[in-house]
Amino acid sequence: MQGLPPEALAQVAAHFQALSEPTRLQILNLLRDGERNVGDLAQATGTTSANVSRHLSLLMRRGLVEREGRGTAVYYRIADESVYALCDLVCGHIARQLERQAQERKAFTRPARAPRVARGARG
Repeated sequence: MQGLPPEALAQVAAHFQALSEPTRLQILNLLRDGERNVGDLAQATGTTSANVSRHLSLLMRRGLVEREGRGTAVYYRIADESVYALCDLVCGHIARQLERQAQERKAFTRPARAPRVARGARG
């Protein structure tokens, strides 16, 4: 991104914005297995066809998905599979962050003590 003019940075930001909504990420994950129509995607995401169509429209404008009409049906597929490499990179970063946080929290926990034996209970 170094040296990019503001107009190009705005395009980069818009691309990331398209990936910033969980339903759109879910749609992209579903399309990883192959093309699907709006009805299939709506059922798999648990949302309405209208909502899925709105998300697909934005993903198309960003060049992340393509559509193909076949008779009365329209099928969507991934336009550029490099989006998965980007998402995997972000997921790996988040996993490493969570692991570091877990290690930091672990430093503040006390080890469990051995149970105390009550007086007079010894043999």
